[in-house]
Amino acid sequence: MISKLSKSSTKEFIHFALNECREKTLKLLSELDDITFCSQYHPDFSPVGWHLGHIAYTESLWLLEHSAGLKCLFPEYRKLFAADGLPKSERVKLPNLTEIRYYLQTVREKVLEYLEVVDIEPQERLWRFLIQHESQHCEILSYVLELSKIGKGARVQGKNIKLNTQHSTLSTQHSALSTQMVMIPAGEFEMGNNSIDALDNESLCHRVYLNTYWIDRYPVTCRQYREFMAAGGYENPEWWSEAGLQWLQTEQVTQPLYWHSDRSYDDHPVCGVSWYEADAYSRFVGKRLPTEAEWEKAASWDAQAQRRRTYPWGEEMPSLKYCNCDRLIGQTSPVGNYPEGQSPYGLLDTLGNVWEWTASWFTPYQGFQSYPYVGYSQVYFDNKHRVLKGGSWATRLWVARCSFRNWYYPSVRQVFTGFRCATSVN
Repeated sequence: MISKLSKSSTKEFIHFALNECREKTLKLLSELDDITFCSQYHPDFSPVGWHLGHIAYTESLWLLEHSAGLKCLFPEYRKLFAADGLPKSERVKLPNLTEIRYYLQTVREKVLEYLEVVDIEPQERLWRFLIQHESQHCEILSYVLELSKIGKGARVQGKNIKLNTQHSTLSTQHSALSTQMVMIPAGEFEMGNNSIDALDNESLCHRVYLNTYWIDRYPVTCRQYREFMAAGGYENPEWWSEAGLQWLQTEQVTQPLYWHSDRSYDDHPVCGVSWYEADAYSRFVGKRLPTEAEWEKAASWDAQAQRRRTYPWGEEMPSLKYCNCDRLIGQTSPVGNYPEGQSPYGLLDTLGNVWEWTASWFTPYQGFQSYPYVGYSQVYFDNKHRVLKGGSWATRLWVARCSFRNWYYPSVRQVFTGFRCATSVN
């Protein structure tokens, strides 16, 4: 296979990425038992097994049926694994794990056969989309696996995982550094992404002018959020918006979903908060959430070179040299642990660790065109979803970039979400 693909550097890249992504997917299966495989742990999230089947179904639909013109290999799975086939609550009646493995393997074998003969250049965007599609669903698998631990009452607080602390710029003795803010001067920057990897909602690139503002150098830590909790932040309606207060009264929560009582996590970013909780904390400290544009400028814009960067540090792919992503550590890490991953303005932890809520609704950029189908992004332009930026410790490297846009309802806290604050300059 490799010798046949060597004639095309694009095919080599696609082949390598497909295999590497799938190896990471199969590695997740080692954490599964039969109950976890088919259980729905939250109404908004499908079972692990459904996501695995959906990965195979989508790859087969777009590459084997639409592109290669082949018949559907597993027509009995069409309704079950299509995104619009069944409600999430009805996705628990699944083939067993062995059958799903066979489904994934059989589809992939046919896909690699097709890759040998296809003219890849006209289809390159689609292949890259599908690598990112699998990456996104595998991050959702990470959420479901974490929810399964909570559902079983088996989530370990303060588990002993070796962290990269060699270059940490923030320690318990100097935690005041986490309150630092960076001033971003007024001016234009380039927002969005026109590259072959860009998903439809990331393009088109466009110029945006922003007034001067301040933004936190680090995401809000558990130590900082603990002060909000200790001051009665969940009980005091002063800090909550009207919608947030309604959510709070309904959910009756008193701490983040993935909260660690172990004080050794004090310098980790707070994780598992809804947009409403992030907004309330921001009000509590006299700040606000940054807009999507403010976040992206602070994370990616190189003012000296007058160009945007794909990653805060430049163009080299994400790794543990720069950030905590791709499940390489398996949990959050203390903020400031990756100084080489800082942005041109000096922000740290903008990629990886935790997704960061922004103040912005998920809306299209001017010139938006759906790809590869209308339902991927367009149906979510409903002024009901908030934008998250930056990725988490579970985000695959193929979707970890400054321009990437995630979106969820403001009530969602099952995602590995945190936030940083901003302030305006009057």
